[in-house]
Amino acid sequence: MERSGLGTTDADGGPDRALLGGLIRFLVAVLLVVSLALGTALFAPQLLEDVGIENPPAPSADPPPAGERNPAVTDPDDPGVSSYETDVETITSPTVEDFVHAEVNERRAEHGLEPLEWDGTIASVSRAHSDDMARRDYFAHTNPDGEGPYDRFRDVDSYCQGYGENIAKTWVDRPIRRPGDGETVRYRTAEGLATGLVDQWMNSTPHRRAILENGETPPWDRAGVGVYIAEDGSVYAGQNFCREW
Repeated sequence: MERSGLGTTDADGGPDRALLGGLIRFLVAVLLVVSLALGTALFAPQLLEDVGIENPPAPSADPPPAGERNPAVTDPDDPGVSSYETDVETITSPTVEDFVHAEVNERRAEHGLEPLEWDGTIASVSRAHSDDMARRDYFAHTNPDGEGPYDRFRDVDSYCQGYGENIAKTWVDRPIRRPGDGETVRYRTAEGLATGLVDQWMNSTPHRRAILENGETPPWDRAGVGVYIAEDGSVYAGQNFCREW
Protein backbone atom coordinates (compact mmCIF):
# COMPACT_ATOMS: atom_id res chain seq x y z
CA MET A 1 0.00 0.00 0.00
CA GLU A 2 2.96 2.31 0.22
CA ARG A 3 3.77 4.50 -2.73
CA SER A 4 7.04 6.24 -3.48
CA GLY A 5 7.56 9.37 -5.56
CA LEU A 6 11.32 9.53 -5.29
CA GLY A 7 11.82 9.40 -9.08
CA THR A 8 9.93 12.63 -9.75
CA THR A 9 11.84 15.84 -10.49
CA ASP A 10 10.71 19.43 -9.88
CA ALA A 11 10.47 22.23 -12.48
CA ASP A 12 14.12 23.24 -11.95
CA GLY A 13 15.38 19.67 -12.35
CA GLY A 14 17.43 19.95 -9.13
CA PRO A 15 18.11 16.53 -7.62
CA ASP A 16 18.03 17.81 -4.02
CA ARG A 17 14.69 19.49 -4.49
CA ALA A 18 13.38 16.46 -6.31
CA LEU A 19 14.46 14.19 -3.47
CA LEU A 20 12.89 16.49 -0.87
CA GLY A 21 9.68 16.78 -2.84
CA GLY A 22 9.54 13.02 -3.31
CA LEU A 23 10.03 12.37 0.38
CA ILE A 24 7.24 14.78 1.26
CA ARG A 25 4.87 13.13 -1.19
CA PHE A 26 5.84 9.70 0.10
CA LEU A 27 5.15 10.67 3.72
CA VAL A 28 1.82 12.24 2.80
CA ALA A 29 0.83 9.08 0.91
CA VAL A 30 1.74 6.86 3.85
CA LEU A 31 -0.18 9.06 6.29
CA LEU A 32 -3.19 9.01 3.99
CA VAL A 33 -3.15 5.24 3.75
CA VAL A 34 -2.99 4.88 7.53
CA SER A 35 -5.79 7.39 8.01
CA LEU A 36 -8.09 5.70 5.53
CA ALA A 37 -7.40 2.18 6.71
CA LEU A 38 -7.79 2.87 10.42
CA GLY A 39 -10.32 5.67 10.60
CA THR A 40 -7.98 7.65 12.81
CA ALA A 41 -10.12 10.74 13.41
CA LEU A 42 -11.55 10.26 16.89
CA PHE A 43 -15.12 11.48 16.91
CA ALA A 44 -16.98 11.52 20.23
CA PRO A 45 -20.15 13.39 21.21
CA GLN A 46 -20.39 16.09 23.86
CA LEU A 47 -22.02 14.97 27.10
CA LEU A 48 -24.67 17.42 28.36
CA GLU A 49 -26.14 17.93 31.80
CA ASP A 50 -29.69 18.82 32.90
CA VAL A 51 -31.27 18.59 29.46
CA GLY A 52 -34.74 17.10 29.46
CA ILE A 53 -35.80 14.94 26.51
CA GLU A 54 -39.39 13.72 26.66
CA ASN A 55 -41.40 11.14 24.72
CA PRO A 56 -39.55 7.82 25.19
CA PRO A 57 -38.99 5.86 21.99
CA ALA A 58 -40.59 2.53 21.19
CA PRO A 59 -38.58 -0.52 22.28
CA SER A 60 -36.19 -2.01 19.75
CA ALA A 61 -37.44 -4.46 17.18
CA ASP A 62 -35.62 -7.77 16.85
CA PRO A 63 -32.38 -7.14 14.94
CA PRO A 64 -31.35 -9.36 12.03
CA PRO A 65 -28.82 -11.81 13.54
CA ALA A 66 -25.36 -10.82 12.36
CA GLY A 67 -23.77 -14.27 12.51
CA GLU A 68 -21.70 -16.68 14.59
CA ARG A 69 -21.40 -15.63 18.26
CA ASN A 70 -19.11 -18.47 19.37
CA PRO A 71 -16.37 -18.85 16.77
CA ALA A 72 -13.61 -21.42 17.14
CA VAL A 73 -11.05 -18.67 17.84
CA THR A 74 -11.77 -15.79 20.22
CA ASP A 75 -9.74 -13.09 21.94
CA PRO A 76 -8.90 -14.23 25.49
CA ASP A 77 -9.67 -10.69 26.70
CA ASP A 78 -13.18 -10.65 25.21
CA PRO A 79 -15.47 -9.50 28.06
CA GLY A 80 -18.59 -11.15 26.66
CA VAL A 81 -22.01 -9.57 27.09
CA SER A 82 -22.41 -6.15 28.72
CA SER A 83 -25.70 -4.33 29.29
CA TYR A 84 -27.44 -1.23 30.65
CA GLU A 85 -31.06 -0.87 31.78
CA THR A 86 -33.00 2.21 30.69
CA ASP A 87 -36.64 3.12 31.28
CA VAL A 88 -37.47 1.62 27.86
CA GLU A 89 -35.48 -1.63 27.70
CA THR A 90 -32.32 -3.40 28.76
CA ILE A 91 -29.71 -2.58 26.12
CA THR A 92 -27.36 -5.52 25.55
CA SER A 93 -24.11 -5.39 23.62
CA PRO A 94 -24.92 -8.31 21.22
CA THR A 95 -28.16 -6.61 20.16
CA VAL A 96 -26.34 -3.33 19.47
CA GLU A 97 -23.67 -5.20 17.51
CA ASP A 98 -26.32 -6.91 15.35
CA PHE A 99 -28.01 -3.60 14.60
CA VAL A 100 -24.70 -1.86 13.77
CA HIS A 101 -23.61 -4.63 11.41
CA ALA A 102 -26.97 -4.58 9.60
CA GLU A 103 -27.05 -0.80 9.31
CA VAL A 104 -23.49 -0.56 7.98
CA ASN A 105 -24.42 -3.08 5.29
CA GLU A 106 -27.50 -0.98 4.45
CA ARG A 107 -25.32 2.13 4.06
CA ARG A 108 -22.95 0.15 1.83
CA ALA A 109 -25.85 -1.13 -0.30
CA GLU A 110 -26.97 2.47 -0.87
CA HIS A 111 -23.56 3.03 -2.51
CA GLY A 112 -23.58 -0.14 -4.58
CA LEU A 113 -21.28 -2.15 -2.30
CA GLU A 114 -21.63 -5.80 -1.35
CA PRO A 115 -22.60 -6.66 2.24
CA LEU A 116 -19.84 -7.54 4.66
CA GLU A 117 -19.83 -11.06 6.06
CA TRP A 118 -19.98 -11.18 9.86
CA ASP A 119 -16.79 -12.54 11.42
CA GLY A 120 -17.08 -13.67 15.03
CA THR A 121 -13.33 -13.77 15.64
CA ILE A 122 -12.87 -10.19 14.41
CA ALA A 123 -15.86 -9.13 16.54
CA SER A 124 -14.20 -10.74 19.56
CA VAL A 125 -10.97 -8.82 18.96
CA SER A 126 -12.95 -5.60 18.54
CA ARG A 127 -14.98 -6.25 21.71
CA ALA A 128 -11.81 -6.84 23.72
CA HIS A 129 -10.44 -3.48 22.55
CA SER A 130 -13.69 -1.69 23.44
CA ASP A 131 -13.55 -3.20 26.94
CA ASP A 132 -9.87 -2.28 27.28
CA MET A 133 -10.59 1.37 26.39
CA ALA A 134 -13.28 1.48 29.07
CA ARG A 135 -11.20 -0.22 31.76
CA ARG A 136 -7.99 1.76 31.14
CA ASP A 137 -9.79 5.03 30.35
CA TYR A 138 -8.44 5.91 26.91
CA PHE A 139 -9.95 6.35 23.46
CA ALA A 140 -7.53 5.53 20.67
CA HIS A 141 -6.68 2.96 18.00
CA THR A 142 -3.29 2.36 19.67
CA ASN A 143 -3.53 1.05 23.21
CA PRO A 144 -1.21 2.07 26.09
CA ASP A 145 1.02 -0.93 25.27
CA GLY A 146 1.66 0.46 21.78
CA GLU A 147 -0.46 -2.16 19.98
CA GLY A 148 -2.50 -1.07 16.96
CA PRO A 149 -5.56 -2.76 15.41
CA TYR A 150 -3.61 -5.21 13.23
CA ASP A 151 -1.30 -6.10 16.14
CA ARG A 152 -4.31 -7.05 18.26
CA PHE A 153 -5.79 -9.17 15.49
CA ARG A 154 -2.51 -10.99 14.75
CA ASP A 155 -2.25 -11.90 18.43
CA VAL A 156 -5.40 -13.99 17.88
CA ASP A 157 -5.31 -15.11 14.20
CA SER A 158 -3.66 -14.28 10.87
CA TYR A 159 -6.08 -14.69 7.95
CA CYS A 160 -6.55 -10.98 7.09
CA GLN A 161 -4.28 -9.38 4.47
CA GLY A 162 -5.93 -5.97 4.89
CA TYR A 163 -7.35 -4.69 8.18
CA GLY A 164 -9.06 -1.51 9.32
CA GLU A 165 -10.80 -0.13 12.37
CA ASN A 166 -13.45 2.44 13.22
CA ILE A 167 -14.04 3.27 16.89
CA ALA A 168 -16.62 5.42 18.65
CA LYS A 169 -17.51 6.53 22.15
CA THR A 170 -20.89 7.71 23.39
CA TRP A 171 -23.33 7.32 26.31
CA VAL A 172 -26.69 5.68 26.91
CA ASP A 173 -29.53 7.23 28.92
CA ARG A 174 -27.82 10.62 29.12
CA PRO A 175 -28.30 13.67 26.89
CA ILE A 176 -25.49 14.25 24.43
CA ARG A 177 -24.86 16.66 21.60
CA ARG A 178 -24.27 14.46 18.60
CA PRO A 179 -21.25 15.33 16.46
CA GLY A 180 -21.92 16.24 12.86
CA ASP A 181 -25.36 17.81 13.20
CA GLY A 182 -25.21 19.08 16.80
CA GLU A 183 -28.59 17.52 17.63
CA THR A 184 -29.29 16.69 21.28
CA VAL A 185 -30.16 13.02 21.67
CA ARG A 186 -30.57 10.44 24.43
CA TYR A 187 -30.13 6.79 23.53
CA ARG A 188 -32.54 4.56 25.45
CA THR A 189 -32.79 1.60 23.08
CA ALA A 190 -30.30 -0.72 21.40
CA GLU A 191 -31.64 0.21 17.97
CA GLY A 192 -31.33 3.95 18.65
CA LEU A 193 -27.81 3.53 20.02
CA ALA A 194 -26.72 1.51 16.98
CA THR A 195 -28.10 4.08 14.55
CA GLY A 196 -26.33 6.82 16.49
CA LEU A 197 -23.01 4.98 16.30
CA VAL A 198 -23.29 4.44 12.54
CA ASP A 199 -24.34 8.07 12.00
CA GLN A 200 -21.35 9.15 14.06
CA TRP A 201 -19.02 7.25 11.72
CA MET A 202 -20.78 8.32 8.54
CA ASN A 203 -20.50 11.99 9.58
CA SER A 204 -16.70 11.65 9.90
CA THR A 205 -14.77 11.56 6.63
CA PRO A 206 -12.08 8.94 7.59
CA HIS A 207 -14.65 6.60 9.16
CA ARG A 208 -17.02 7.00 6.22
CA ARG A 209 -14.17 6.20 3.83
CA ALA A 210 -13.44 2.98 5.70
CA ILE A 211 -17.09 1.89 5.55
CA LEU A 212 -17.52 2.81 1.88
CA GLU A 213 -14.03 1.70 0.75
CA ASN A 214 -13.04 5.13 -0.58
CA GLY A 215 -9.51 6.27 -1.39
CA GLU A 216 -6.80 3.77 -0.47
CA THR A 217 -9.09 1.63 1.70
CA PRO A 218 -9.05 -2.05 0.63
CA PRO A 219 -12.21 -3.79 -0.65
CA TRP A 220 -13.31 -5.47 2.57
CA ASP A 221 -15.11 -8.82 2.53
CA ARG A 222 -15.82 -9.36 6.24
CA ALA A 223 -16.17 -7.39 9.48
CA GLY A 224 -16.97 -7.69 13.15
CA VAL A 225 -18.51 -5.28 15.64
CA GLY A 226 -17.50 -5.16 19.30
CA VAL A 227 -19.44 -3.08 21.85
CA TYR A 228 -18.82 -2.61 25.56
CA ILE A 229 -21.36 -0.82 27.77
CA ALA A 230 -19.95 0.31 31.13
CA GLU A 231 -21.86 0.65 34.39
CA ASP A 232 -21.81 4.46 34.15
CA GLY A 233 -23.55 4.34 30.76
CA SER A 234 -20.47 5.07 28.67
CA VAL A 235 -20.33 3.04 25.46
CA TYR A 236 -17.20 2.06 23.56
CA ALA A 237 -17.69 0.54 20.13
CA GLY A 238 -15.49 -0.68 17.31
CA GLN A 239 -16.02 -2.12 13.88
CA ASN A 240 -13.05 -3.91 12.40
CA PHE A 241 -12.80 -4.65 8.68
CA CYS A 242 -10.88 -7.45 7.02
CA ARG A 243 -9.76 -8.52 3.57
CA GLU A 244 -9.12 -12.25 3.80
CA TRP A 245 -6.07 -13.79 2.13
